[in-house]
Amino acid sequence: MNHLALITKTQSLIASGDIVGAEAALVELADTEGDSALMLVLEQLPAKDILAVIREYDNSKESVINLLVTPKQFAHAVVIEKQYKDLTRSHLRGMVNSIIFRDEADPLEFLNAMGDLEGGAEALADYFEEKWSRIEAFARTGSFDAVDDDGQILSETALLASAYVQPRIEQDEVADHDWMELAWLLRYQCPDLFIEMLLVLRAKARAFEAGLGEEEEMPDDDGKVETGDTDRGKATPAALESDEESAI
Repeated sequence: MNHLALITKTQSLIASGDIVGAEAALVELADTEGDSALMLVLEQLPAKDILAVIREYDNSKESVINLLVTPKQFAHAVVIEKQYKDLTRSHLRGMVNSIIFRDEADPLEFLNAMGDLEGGAEALADYFEEKWSRIEAFARTGSFDAVDDDGQILSETALLASAYVQPRIEQDEVADHDWMELAWLLRYQCPDLFIEMLLVLRAKARAFEAGLGEEEEMPDDDGKVETGDTDRGKATPAALESDEESAI
């Protein structure tokens, strides 16, 4: 198969909103020419197009794209995912969980790749947004049970001082391939990124308590569209459509 033609076809399908068709074209390549051929094509696709496919995670089936995307490709995709304006964060959480915890993957490679990019900590804060109080409890006590916490918020200095404490709970106790395990890995394996993420999460919580919504937090018009229009190929955010990255 002509890889350049496939790249052009995939991008055209994504631009027209046919995410299912774009994924099918990539899967067909893997089926006919092998995983290495698909990886070569993925290397040439811009992050916005990889994101359009991998964010539509369906836990009822295994996606070969999610299995082959590299930490660097994943990190670039996650950082721009916010432009879909998914207020539920469901696509973000599904995408992160399915790729970071995929079989035979090293989650730390993906987390470090996110930490190396501007916006990586913000993407993780979005991922943990609904669990803010329990993440704070975890930072304070080493337990996710907010009942065990006295509600005190550790200062940044105190967070830094506690970054390398021994775990109160072991990883296998929270090995759920979900937010608890991800938080555990961040705190004990990537403490600097954990602290950076938590500071962003606190800022988001303060904005929420002050009655500021998503638009007040990010007042600039960046071409966002509601998630309902982007699910399964009805639209792609204008900010991503105007991305200057090229696949060829």
